[in-house]
Amino acid sequence: MAAQFLVEKKFISGAVGQIELAAHIPENSAPRAVAVVAHPHPLFGGTMDNKVTTTLARACFDCGAATYRFNFRGVGKSEGTHDEGRGETADLVAVIQYAKTAHPNLPLWLAGFSFGGAVALAASKHSEIGAISEMVLVAPAFERMSHWKNASSGDAAPAATLLIHGEKDETVPLVDSFTWAMTREIAVCVVPGADHFFHSRLHIIRRLVLRHFGGSLVIL
Repeated sequence: MAAQFLVEKKFISGAVGQIELAAHIPENSAPRAVAVVAHPHPLFGGTMDNKVTTTLARACFDCGAATYRFNFRGVGKSEGTHDEGRGETADLVAVIQYAKTAHPNLPLWLAGFSFGGAVALAASKHSEIGAISEMVLVAPAFERMSHWKNASSGDAAPAATLLIHGEKDETVPLVDSFTWAMTREIAVCVVPGADHFFHSRLHIIRRLVLRHFGGSLVIL
């Protein structure tokens, strides 16, 4: 039987004010990892309640991780204004540091969808978050990184990164994922017929993440 996906809202201090968090902590067992999930572009309606983001969070939780979603600056009750990825990277680093302090000595799982995937890659280069044990990227918006100095090179994505992309993504070209993955020898999981938001195919994302982390498929 799946654990209940309870949520606790929290606020932590960020560089430009409070950051709004949603924490999902296993109640009846010690977490095996700490997971942080980043949402899509704030200027196009992206929030921590985006369906792909919550699907990723639920899958990480069901695989035993203490899981955190959060709103980037200027979204929901998070303070500040959009900063084209630079400030959002700082937001993600702050959330990771908080989560790791709350759950010390656990492996770090980092996940992101679209803009959130690009921010996750940018954050991976920050030494203060330590090593990333696992990474899940869903349709990462690599072009959103092009205007950040050196943001698209030297990331610290683990070799076993799970990269998922929709075949019919109209927002982020599938070829971008192939190009990024090719030099890193990372496989790309292409979901047939899926658009950028994986309408009617969220269950496939969930299944892929559960399989990646060794979760039980009976809770789908």
